Amino acid sequence: MSMLTPPGMGGQYRITGDKYPRMRPPRRRGRLVAAVVAGICALGLIGWGTLQLIDVFAGGTKKSTAAGTKEDCRTKAAAAARGTALPKPGEITVNVYNATGRTGLAKDTADALKKRGFKIGDVGNASKDFDKKVKNAGVLLGPPSAQNTSLAVLGTQLAGAQQRTDATRKGADLDLILGDTFKGLSQPAAADQALANLNAPAPTPAPPAKKGC
Repeated sequence: MSMLTPPGMGGQYRITGDKYPRMRPPRRRGRLVAAVVAGICALGLIGWGTLQLIDVFAGGTKKSTAAGTKEDCRTKAAAAARGTALPKPGEITVNVYNATGRTGLAKDTADALKKRGFKIGDVGNASKDFDKKVKNAGVLLGPPSAQNTSLAVLGTQLAGAQQRTDATRKGADLDLILGDTFKGLSQPAAADQALANLNAPAPTPAPPAKKGC
């Protein structure tokens, strides 16, 4: 019986070869899988931490960009609410008519408006539709397109004047028809302040912010 033959086998079985049989139990695959999973989790945590650090350092830029987008949207909304930009006095032609019995009133008023930057058209007495019929300081008359635009600008020069539109009018010229209570144009400082307020109205509450515009 060979020395490699296990006892009790009576020589029935013989182990051949020059290697001993492996007696230890096989490694468990579960431990290997657990180690792989742990490694993946560790890599994920490292990557997440890196992204957080990048976000912290870049946070100011992102916030500024978002604020800028909201501000742009508000600016556009305000511009839309304001409508067409108001014309400047130099872009408005005014015809000055005298509906009172005082002589020279239309010419003096036209000269004053010209000094304030307005263009002057016709100057003279009012037509029969208005002559001796304007009981207040005056009437501002223009086409429908002048409402809230050039009529409003001219209105800053004469407080208390009535503004009217006439759909049959052609062109963009305005009429200033002087009435019984007219004593002169508004003081330059008051007119300039009224014009500044007209160009920069009080801000209205902004609507809830939306993504994009």
